[in-house]
Amino acid sequence: MAKKSSKLNLSRGAQPAGFGAGLSGRDSGLFAPPKSAIPLAERIRPVNFEDFVGQEHLVGERGTLRKMLDSGNIRSMILWGPPGTGKTTLARLISRRLQADFFQVNAVSSGVHELREIIAAAEKSLEIGRRTILFIDEIHRFNKAQQDALLESVENGSIILIGATTENPSFEVISPLLSRSQVYVLETLGENELLKILHHTIQQDDLLKKYQERIGGQPLLSEEAEQEIVRLSGGDARVMLNALEVAVDLAGPDSAAARSGNPPVQISRDVIREAYQVRHYKYDRTGEEHYNTISAFIKSVRGSDPDAAVYYLARMLEAGEDPKFIARRLIILASEDIGNAEPYALTLATACFTAVDYIGMPEARIVLAQATTYLSSCPKSNASYMSIEKAAADVREKPYLPVPLHLRNAPTKLMEELGYHKGYKYAHGFQDHFVEQQYLPDEIKDNIYYDPTEIGREAVLKKYLQSIWNKRKK
Repeated sequence: MAKKSSKLNLSRGAQPAGFGAGLSGRDSGLFAPPKSAIPLAERIRPVNFEDFVGQEHLVGERGTLRKMLDSGNIRSMILWGPPGTGKTTLARLISRRLQADFFQVNAVSSGVHELREIIAAAEKSLEIGRRTILFIDEIHRFNKAQQDALLESVENGSIILIGATTENPSFEVISPLLSRSQVYVLETLGENELLKILHHTIQQDDLLKKYQERIGGQPLLSEEAEQEIVRLSGGDARVMLNALEVAVDLAGPDSAAARSGNPPVQISRDVIREAYQVRHYKYDRTGEEHYNTISAFIKSVRGSDPDAAVYYLARMLEAGEDPKFIARRLIILASEDIGNAEPYALTLATACFTAVDYIGMPEARIVLAQATTYLSSCPKSNASYMSIEKAAADVREKPYLPVPLHLRNAPTKLMEELGYHKGYKYAHGFQDHFVEQQYLPDEIKDNIYYDPTEIGREAVLKKYLQSIWNKRKK
């Protein structure tokens, strides 16, 4: 275990939970990065509940979590909420309050083997009376096997599980694990809360204070810049602080202007806007970019452009999109946009979802790429989609058209006397297993809903249907 400890993101609850909380507790003394190399959001992460902003319903004086901590009765939990609302910070604060061992893993890159190492370490710690908190970021990314591996340890109390997710845990966390955990919902931070975090950061961070001194002690950001940095954050404190850090790089003592001899200046609204433009691609899974990108992805597959499709696939995955969401959309597309032009597309898309669910990221990206490029390269037809749309329109307009008598079963003598089933022709009793007869209600008997294209395998279906049905020969 000692040889592999560097792989585990462990920090002791008794240690300061500020700068070093994200480093391996056993190795942090070997390497201490300069403060400027640590992201601003990490440098100012709260080390006690008094400095934590937001989520009053959980950590306020009457908050549920605060009461549980005061009583010392903490059980496993799932923290569900948007990005940047304090899920990771809460987990670390709870660990610090309990003086517990703290393991942090990311569901994207961790596997069952690592979980078993952590559980073994937790069991040894429990023997000497020390609790262990296992914090799993993006727990919705764990597949069923990974979640199953946690059940026994959560059940017997070897670990206190704290899972963080931006997705509805009812859909993404297996029922046995969900029943053993309490779900707490975190709310998006409001303007006043974000401003409070912003002001606290500027007052407390040494590097920002030095910058403020260089501009003569005036406010670091103009009033318009403050409003802009909060507005563009989308309620995500981490996004806001990342933008602030970029803005300092653009306007501060190390900027191009400063190297040209110009003194640093107060950060303006224009600098904030530029900072948001140069930061990493913003992709909010509940926001506009989510819908823009998935729309471009679907349209590229529909348009038979595998290059554009795989680009948008990579863009979504790099931004943290749920791979199962993408796989579900491919299943729909396989029927809606390809259909019987290549029936195998639906089989492949369904197999893709199963494989993604089994293996998870990062390998799931390969499966998604295979399905995406194949579906993009298939002949296209929306005939199946159009058929159900046209049929549904008739059903809504004429919902009570009677089923022809000869198509009805006649399980009783009365039904037989009324003509049920009379005149029905059993298709397999005729040559080529087909006989022309009426199946639709009288009022719409000549309607055609499915109109196959002449593309791919659907062309064969079209030719066959035209050869057997007189109404399709017209």
